[in-house]
Order: sequence, then C-alpha cells, then structure tokens
Amino acid sequence: MSYSGTIQYLYSLQQYGIKFGLDNIRRLTNAFHHPHTSYSSIHVGGTNGKGSTAALIASILKNAGFRVGLFTSPHLVSFTERITVNGEEIAERDVMELAEVVRDSVERSKDFSPTFFEVVVMMAVLYFKRKQVDLAVFEVGMGGRFDATNIITPLVTVITTVSYDHKEFLGDTVQEIAREKAGIIKPGAPVVISSQEREAMEVIRNSARENNAKLYTYGEEFWSCLKRETTSEICFDYHTADSFEIREIVLPLAGDYQMHNASVAIQAAMIVLNRLQYGRGRNQTDRVITVIRDGLAAIKWPGRLEMIQETPPIVIDGAHNPAAAHALSKVLHKNFLKRFGSIILVLGIMGDKDLRGIMEPLLPLASEVILTAPAYSRAAAPERLAGIAASMGCSHVRIAQTLKDALDAAKTIAAGELTSGQLNPGHDDTQVDRNHIPLIVITGSFYTIGEAKEVIRGTGVLSRLRE
Repeated sequence: MSYSGTIQYLYSLQQYGIKFGLDNIRRLTNAFHHPHTSYSSIHVGGTNGKGSTAALIASILKNAGFRVGLFTSPHLVSFTERITVNGEEIAERDVMELAEVVRDSVERSKDFSPTFFEVVVMMAVLYFKRKQVDLAVFEVGMGGRFDATNIITPLVTVITTVSYDHKEFLGDTVQEIAREKAGIIKPGAPVVISSQEREAMEVIRNSARENNAKLYTYGEEFWSCLKRETTSEICFDYHTADSFEIREIVLPLAGDYQMHNASVAIQAAMIVLNRLQYGRGRNQTDRVITVIRDGLAAIKWPGRLEMIQETPPIVIDGAHNPAAAHALSKVLHKNFLKRFGSIILVLGIMGDKDLRGIMEPLLPLASEVILTAPAYSRAAAPERLAGIAASMGCSHVRIAQTLKDALDAAKTIAAGELTSGQLNPGHDDTQVDRNHIPLIVITGSFYTIGEAKEVIRGTGVLSRLRE
C-alpha cells in the first residue's frame, strides 16, 4: 500500500464512527494469534490525566532499563505520536506496513468493519510485539469496559480522576461513568487510583473487591506534598503508608495536578518493578528512588501547559471538559498571571462537550477572548460559543472562523497590548505592571491545540486523524 493509500484507508475507517464492544478487537487479535500476550502491560484509564500518567509510568520503567511501548490518543500533530517505544515514535514506513497488514486481514473476513480506533490499537499491539518490548503502557481511548484497549490483562490497572465527559456514551452520572472506567479492572491485578468523588470511589472500590484486586488510593496508601511550582515545573515529596518516601522530586510539567498524576504513576511503577523483582535485595532502595526521580525528570509530554512559542508567548493546553478547564484556570491564575500581564484566550471546543462548563472558569481570566473552531466536523461553531459567552456577560469576545485566523488575531492583539501596557482588569501585581507581557492561551480541545501547533510549527504525519 502506498503512503497515500494508507491515508485513504485510515480516513475511510472514520465512517464507522465510535462503536463500543470488544468483538471486533478480539476478532483482530485472534487473527494475529494474540500478539498482546507476548509482553506484559499496564492499563491506564480515567477522565483527566490518564495520558500524562501513562507517559510518566513509561518514562520511569524505561529509566529502569526496560524496553517500553506506549500507546496514547489522540495525537496533536503527527499520528506517529500515538505509538512509541522507549520514547521513539513509530516510523511512517511502519505505519504504512502495519495498516496494510491489518487491512489485508480485515478484507479476508466477511461482514467485518472495525473502526479507526480498533485498527490503530491493533497496529500498536503488533508493533510492540515486532519491537520486542518488555512492557507496554496502554491509555484507554474512551470509557474502559468496552474500549478496544481492554483486551489486555495488565500487571497493574490505573484509574485517574473520574469526572463528567462523553455523557452520550458513558452515562449521565458520576456513578455510571465510573462503572465504565472501572470496567478495566481485572481479577487479581492491583489497582492504583487518584483521589475520587465519593460516588466514583464507591463504584471503583466495589469493582476492585469483586475482582479480588488490591486497591491503592491516593491520599490513603500513598500521597504527596507540593513544595514549590513555577510556570514550567513542580517540586514535591512522595510518601507511602509503609514509610517509603522520595523527597524533592522535580517534575518538568506545570500545574499542581501533575503532582497527583506523577504520584499515581510512581505507585503503579513501583508495583510493576516489585512484581518483576527489580531492585530487590539489600541496599536497593536508593537504586529504585534514583530510577523514579530520573524517570520523572526526563518526561516530555506535549499539549499540557506547553509553551510552544516564546515571542509572543503562546501556551497550549488540552482542557476539553469542565474539570480540566477548572484545573487550567487555577494554574493560570496562580502562576502565569504573576509572570504575564494579561491573557488572550483562544478557545475552540467540540460541539458535543459541556460548552458552558468549559468556558465558565476560563473567560473571566482573559482580557480578550477569540472564539474559533478547529477543522473538524464535531467542532462547535464560533457563533454558538459567542452566544454562550454573551449569556455569561462576557463582552470582550471576537470570532475567527479558522485557527490560523484566530492566531493571527491573537498576535495582533498581543502586540497592541504590549505597546499600550494594557493589563488584565483588576490585576495589581507591581511586577506584572512593569512587564506588560500578554500571554496567548490556546485551549478547549486536543483538536484545537493540535491544529494550532501544526499552524505554528508546520505539518505533521496524518495530522487530521486525531479521532
């Protein structure tokens, strides 16, 4: 299959939309003789933070000397971001070859139409076997119970914070959503979870109990304490109930919520290392601490409070639901408004999201708001977003039909604010008054920030396949 043929084939799979169920992926793995059983796995689900947590686990295990595959979604700029081994993205030629291998298998079967995501999961599973990984970390695509990644039987299961998202697929209540997320818990496999709302916690605890799976909960079996934070990193102490601790861990990711993700990743990685008998024996504690500390320090995870341009300063963040938007708002207010004079907000959101819930915590921070839409069929029209902003009393709003137009407008506004010294209304920080530096923040969806990054830094590989 040619490269253009690969593109056409993968694009064509999007016509099948999103289908929950494991029949298709089981049919594919059966056809390839269960390649996912040739290596050990870690499964990471949840609503927010699961991608960061998966990447942090992979980085720690790689630093311990293992060959580690990582599967995440969606990608920002290049399709190849989804499938990596020891931090190296899959090559285009391997994407082409694996797509052809899976396509041939599908076409030999009758009445078989796997979705785009199911085919991509199968490509990752095959690639990890081909590369002879020791371990593979799989991030759940959506939900968990019927997600295509749920074919694996992991060494450890991870569930990050559960909150409202994808209600049309997962349910209208936290309990219903948590039930879908807890569907990745397997009999006997330890479960590491972030702190949860009471309703979600009850569901997860019950599922762990039913599966005879030992539960490790943030705030109970392990916890952390933030020491300091900046716009580019955090520093924290990590503790466990059995008196293990790591002091002064430096993580090159912004936002105190990343401390929670990193703590969950540490606990999960420690369980894996213990099950693989890594670092056992006398005087091995320091070795494990060094592996964890260096593994976290080496993390590179794009799209999460990522500064993608210095002049003018532009930060992107994939806050795609209300919980993520509140977390972003908190970090912007706490850290970034100490360094920058004002915020110019570029916002593009998928139409099936809680639009008001995402906008409410972010709009009050901005001196100017530019509403736009990524080039994707599910994107909410900027005019629809403007109507919601107006109903919230937000008047400093303008509309841009494309991300490029929005970026051009934001840069023009930033240049004007820098010249005039205009600041965020009501901000009285004298250091900021001296700087008068506006910050452009692009958020609302991974589709939005991915396209923005592509506009600024150039084209990627199969960049439109962000499903």
